[in-house]
Amino acid sequence: MRQRRLLTLGAGLCTAATLGLVSPHPALAAPGDCSHTSPTSRPTLTYGDTGTAVKQAQCLSNIWGGQPPKLALDGVFGSTMLKKIEWIQGCHGLPQSGVIENRTWHVLYHPALDCYDPYPS
Repeated sequence: MRQRRLLTLGAGLCTAATLGLVSPHPALAAPGDCSHTSPTSRPTLTYGDTGTAVKQAQCLSNIWGGQPPKLALDGVFGSTMLKKIEWIQGCHGLPQSGVIENRTWHVLYHPALDCYDPYPS
């Protein structure tokens, strides 16, 4: 009887999620607060770059944990952002180049639920 209730509850939650009645886990939700550029705008960014695309990457990286917990949304790709991008890349097994290219944009828009790499001090 208990198993049947759990299955019914699970099916109901799946249906509610499909209909948009239940919010997804925050890490799985679309980054609604990050609307500085279109999600399809994914230029290659490197240390020293500035502009709205950098601000978008800063905003998306703030969804992740790590230290510092939040980057300033100033649109400047500085050393603090470089360190955080390298850490995020390492969490996904990407080369830790610090360059934000298509694969790094992808992980910024789809953050991992957990990263077991310690944040560099």
